[in-house]
Amino acid sequence: MVISSLADSLVRGVESVGDRVSETFFEPVIRLGVTGLARSGKTVFITSLVANLLDRGRMTSLVAQQEGRINAAYLQPQPDDTVPRFDYESHLSALTGPEAHWPDSTRAVSELRLSFKARPAGLLAGLQGPRTVHLDIVDYPGEWLLDLALLDKSYEEWSQETLARIETRAEAVEFLPTVHSVDPSGAHDEPAAQALAAAFTAYLNTAREAGFYDCTPGRFLLPGDLAGSPVLTFAPLPISGPSRRRTLQREMERRYEAYKSRVVKPFFRDHFARIDRQVVLVDALGAIHKGPQAVEDMRRAMADILSAFRPGRNAWLSQLLLGKRVERILFAATKADHLHHLQHPRLTAIMEALTRDARDRASFAGAETAALSLASLRATTEEMRSHNGSELPCVRGTLLDSGKPAAFYPGELPDDPSHLLSPARNGASIWLDDDYRFMAFAPANLTLRPGDGPPHIRLDRAAQFLIGDRL
Repeated sequence: MVISSLADSLVRGVESVGDRVSETFFEPVIRLGVTGLARSGKTVFITSLVANLLDRGRMTSLVAQQEGRINAAYLQPQPDDTVPRFDYESHLSALTGPEAHWPDSTRAVSELRLSFKARPAGLLAGLQGPRTVHLDIVDYPGEWLLDLALLDKSYEEWSQETLARIETRAEAVEFLPTVHSVDPSGAHDEPAAQALAAAFTAYLNTAREAGFYDCTPGRFLLPGDLAGSPVLTFAPLPISGPSRRRTLQREMERRYEAYKSRVVKPFFRDHFARIDRQVVLVDALGAIHKGPQAVEDMRRAMADILSAFRPGRNAWLSQLLLGKRVERILFAATKADHLHHLQHPRLTAIMEALTRDARDRASFAGAETAALSLASLRATTEEMRSHNGSELPCVRGTLLDSGKPAAFYPGELPDDPSHLLSPARNGASIWLDDDYRFMAFAPANLTLRPGDGPPHIRLDRAAQFLIGDRL
């Protein structure tokens, strides 16, 4: 196994060097990873980003577009033949068609290649003609990203940490009696193992709906073609000490290790380890709406997500020796259109505070990081409404559940993010001063002018940070 692992690493190192030489001297490739936890808007982000890079009338903050250096942008077949293509056309039709609706969320890894013909900037501009730059966008569920932390944990460590973390959660009220009723040292019984795994999966789904983000293993939530397989039929057990043959503990441990080797490691090797730019989308407003515990859990999840990256500069020699490192990471609070623009700076400040630990760690390793608030597709308009002698900044849109138009004031976010983060860190169960409410809006019916992509908020700034230096 050691020799095989060394050989595999060597082969991949040689492939990486070959790819880098090709990219440096011929057609550069930017591999952009897009991830986020449930309902953060990954599919809409990618669809709107691609549409606005193809028709760049709304991308005023993208410097290459400002300077007129992008001659053309066009979609090409993605280079990875075994990875499903991101269904851009269907998603765009869902967002911009006569009966606009939100597309289905991310369920697995997908990829899309967008190529640019762009003239270089600076001194080379007069010496070289337009060159081709490829943008490979890799879409993957954030739940899978959190699984990378399992690679450093034994089954016993994972079991102890998981059971201790969920011991006081109401969402685990049905799973905990089930797991404490079994004898880990007893003989393995497959129906009992399946019942445990089903109860644990039900807890994970309930916890995610309640706003918790530490819901691993991620494939239990998005099983795909692995549904029902032994690799997804295990659960944490109250154990201490080594297992014996043919016991429930030994079989659960074996399946946990198989999950790491057959599911987590291939994802890391084939997809994640090849990314050099990354955007992490966060539904911060949704967490605020759910309460302090959800906000604190999101903050911890952001730190855990960052620990999965290998941030730093993609120096040619460091790639030869250590593999790629993520050069730039953007943490973006989505659904900014659910707030009046007067509150956007406060949402951005909250996003910066939520990701402070993660961004400090990345910056120390040499990566560039940024935090901002954006809306990939603007679904609302803004208006001021008189109420009790004062003007309230509201947003107007079509409510998702009823289809009725409504103007809405969500409450005022605090100037100081610590007014949210301190109660969250201290274990508060509710907000004492304010009740933050956020509505779900349907996409607006659009009429786009030629040359314009879908309306957005600061998507052009996100693009400039992520890929602007390479165009």
